[in-house]
Amino acid sequence: MGRGRHEDRADRHRHAEDPDEQPRRGGGEPPSRPPTFLASGVSRFQRAWDRPLTAYYVVLGTSLLIILLGLVMVFSSSQIQALRNSLPATYFFQKQLVAAVIGGVLMVLAARMPVKLLRALTYPFLAVSIVLLIAVQIPGIGVEINGNTNWISVGGPFMLQPSEFAKLALLLWGADLIARKGERGTLDQWRHLLVPLIPGALLVCGLIMIGGDMGTVMILVAIVFGLLWLAGAPTRLFVGVLGVTVAIGAVFMATAAHRMERLSCVMASDPGPGDECWQAAHGIYALASGGWFGSGLGASVEKWGELPEPHTDFIFAITGEELGLAGTLSVLGLFAALGYAGIRVAGRTEDPFVRYAAGGITTWLMAQVVINIGAVLGLLPIAGVPLPLFSYGGSALLPTMFAVGLLIAFARSDRSARAALATRRRPDGRRPAGLGWTSKRRREVNASSGER
Repeated sequence: MGRGRHEDRADRHRHAEDPDEQPRRGGGEPPSRPPTFLASGVSRFQRAWDRPLTAYYVVLGTSLLIILLGLVMVFSSSQIQALRNSLPATYFFQKQLVAAVIGGVLMVLAARMPVKLLRALTYPFLAVSIVLLIAVQIPGIGVEINGNTNWISVGGPFMLQPSEFAKLALLLWGADLIARKGERGTLDQWRHLLVPLIPGALLVCGLIMIGGDMGTVMILVAIVFGLLWLAGAPTRLFVGVLGVTVAIGAVFMATAAHRMERLSCVMASDPGPGDECWQAAHGIYALASGGWFGSGLGASVEKWGELPEPHTDFIFAITGEELGLAGTLSVLGLFAALGYAGIRVAGRTEDPFVRYAAGGITTWLMAQVVINIGAVLGLLPIAGVPLPLFSYGGSALLPTMFAVGLLIAFARSDRSARAALATRRRPDGRRPAGLGWTSKRRREVNASSGER
């Protein structure tokens, strides 16, 4: 008996140490543990991201933040450049601010433009872009800047770069073309998939390459590949077109000495014996001197004549120098959010044209971000491509803001987004019965009292 009492005491002691033992022996399930803070945060984020209007708010919010931060950095990085050219310190900032205001108007117009009207304007828009690209090559009309003839003077200090508008024109024309072929059921044939998309793209790229702007051509090629991928082009077609594109690009690289020099400056950490890698090296110096939080807004050293194009192609380097790693990661995070929202818009829509256009716009923006930042980091050759919505340049900012406005319109045109917007307010301006924290309680009271 003493031994039995000893065993019972040991069992009670064991049960006290392991309170979950008894439920498990009885066949019950162990009590569920409350979710961790990280798991609950991830769950809340997923629920918020799945809301119908999330993509709309993300596209609008991130694009505006990028534009505002870009204006600040243009003001900071361009002052010395303006003074060296005997111009007012705020010269470039004022021009960029005017372009941002005009671009804001274009963004609002694009956000409210019906899809039918947009599709009707694609062919005229492409025709006008081709005419402007031809006009650039006419002596007396085209203006050469930094070795490239891609500009038209429109009076005073304002210049127009038609190749920037050609990106949007080719994108919208290609999206409309593929959507029409998809409606006819002819996209499963290579001939209908490639013609006239590839000839039209070659025409635009050829006119731009006459002026020497290979960076813009790279972005146009990325847009065309994005459209073909969205259209479901087979892998063999991709490999074939990619092989031809790489071969043509290699010929253009090999036949231009300045392009070969830029290729040789990839991963360069010093200017080289003849300073051929001066810009690439000083871009790395600017990023390296920024540290975690930068030297402070306006305190850049490289913008005092050491780094060429500090407010255009290499504005990301000045951002890293003045705002540090925290600033550059913030810019990258904003672009990543914008790109992900664009993919969401393209993936959730039921309209083929909207899907191709939204995917093409997202491909355009993200390809340009990769090419610009890759060049600043020394991972890619310098292509003379501005950072979208961020770098100085009205010709680049205006079509880009219009494209962002189209993304906003596409995000609002989704069926679930339209339903969410429709339930916000009734035609008389009052909130509908289903909204508001008192609605449910009020309905319960009315039902219990027999109110109709």
